[in-house]
Amino acid sequence: MNESESPFPQSPVVPVTLEGSAPLQFRCRKGIACWNACCSNIDISLTPVDIVRLRQRLGLASSEFLRDYTVPYELEKDGIAGVKLKPVEGGSACRFMTPEGCSVYEDRPTACRYYPVALLSIRKQDESVDRQQYAVVREDHCLGHREPVTQTIDEYRAAQGVVEVDEAARGWRQLILKKKSSGPTVGKPSKRSLELFFMTCYDVDRFRSFVASDAFVGTFDVPPEELRLALEDDLELLQFGYRFLRQVLFGEMSIALHTDSVEQRRQRLAERRAQLEREAAERLAREDDEGGAFVDV
Repeated sequence: MNESESPFPQSPVVPVTLEGSAPLQFRCRKGIACWNACCSNIDISLTPVDIVRLRQRLGLASSEFLRDYTVPYELEKDGIAGVKLKPVEGGSACRFMTPEGCSVYEDRPTACRYYPVALLSIRKQDESVDRQQYAVVREDHCLGHREPVTQTIDEYRAAQGVVEVDEAARGWRQLILKKKSSGPTVGKPSKRSLELFFMTCYDVDRFRSFVASDAFVGTFDVPPEELRLALEDDLELLQFGYRFLRQVLFGEMSIALHTDSVEQRRQRLAERRAQLEREAAERLAREDDEGGAFVDV
């Protein structure tokens, strides 16, 4: 397909999906004429794993990292949020770019590891799990495609250390896919659901405090060792958080509830329902009295 036939003529993404076994001719190296060009004009979405690794590297609390280094954006209209890396003040360059290259290279974001490959997480309607396919990004400034080095996409992913970070973020991608594929059947998320999603996926310190709270521990029956691991390790906490969100957003029960807390919640709901019914009956009675007084006059 030539550019004039492409349905996305302005897009740098070649509109062909590829398997991991597809060959990729590409190399980025210091000394190439386009060195740092891709870091000079960024649009980098961050996964929860990216945020954990970067904030740990910088020695920041998750809320500090989010405030100082990121901007939120909508993954879907009026829906769940994503997070992007904030560029330099008043510019478009990455704040981690130096003349020598990336200053956080070992913990660089997943999108940077993948470049010039784009990850496409796909789940068909008749499938219960997602599958990964890929596309190639070809930007005019990038000369890496001219380098005489060829390997498969899977080999490139392994060399860039992206396999393990992909696996750690897979639960997050599945949540997004499930929400998008569910569409109106799930309904518009409440403000509380959106806040829970953001906190659980991106503000790991706040989520840790939430999980450690008496209210959470009193409601969810989490085995002590599982709870300990989640509270001590950010990546373990993310995995637990994905399960929590699947339960809260989609009703997929994988975290047991304390029986007494379930019964207490049912009792509170019943009491609340009875209170609303009483208030409605009292309101109707007042309206009848007011109507009767008007007729008598």
